[in-house]
Amino acid sequence: MKDENVVWHQHELSKFVRAKQKKQKPCILWFTGLSGSGKSTIAGALEQRLYDLGHHTYLLDGDNVRHGLNKDLGFSDADRVENIRRIGEVSKLFCDAGLLVMSAFISPFREDRQMVRELVEGSEFVEVFMDTPLEECERRDPKGLYKKARSGEIRNFTGIDSTYERPESPEIVLNTALQSVDEAVNKIIDYLETHQIIAEG
Repeated sequence: MKDENVVWHQHELSKFVRAKQKKQKPCILWFTGLSGSGKSTIAGALEQRLYDLGHHTYLLDGDNVRHGLNKDLGFSDADRVENIRRIGEVSKLFCDAGLLVMSAFISPFREDRQMVRELVEGSEFVEVFMDTPLEECERRDPKGLYKKARSGEIRNFTGIDSTYERPESPEIVLNTALQSVDEAVNKIIDYLETHQIIAEG
């Protein structure tokens, strides 16, 4: 419960001023999809492209965050909800700093993704759905997690014995079984330029 004596302190520099300095509009690019769908790969390639174009970014990755901020959380439904709540708040802070934030998390529940969307202004949340089929994700199995889930070594694994709720109206849909990394990145860059989040190159 929030203490009534805790009051938000309004600082001199606003999100608008910070973003203007960086010549971009801040936003959260929220990559969601099954393990192995290409979230981290595409987010990483996008960040590199944006950096090369002179933009200011930060990439939040699911595994990396669980080494620090969320190392106390497991993979129960309740812990997954708290995992996304914390990441949403961190993403909001980076957005307030004027950055282009890439958040790559399975984030299986629609309600949790909606919760993050509501933390920022409408145009500042861009849902990127990695619509790569389960069969392809399992074939790749880059960390050997599907094999462990199928054998019962891992419980509550999304796509196997834990639900993934597909986005209903994502801003961007990618399928890395059909699109190359460059094609996927180009599609996101096109979106950012079309919506004037970054200037056209």
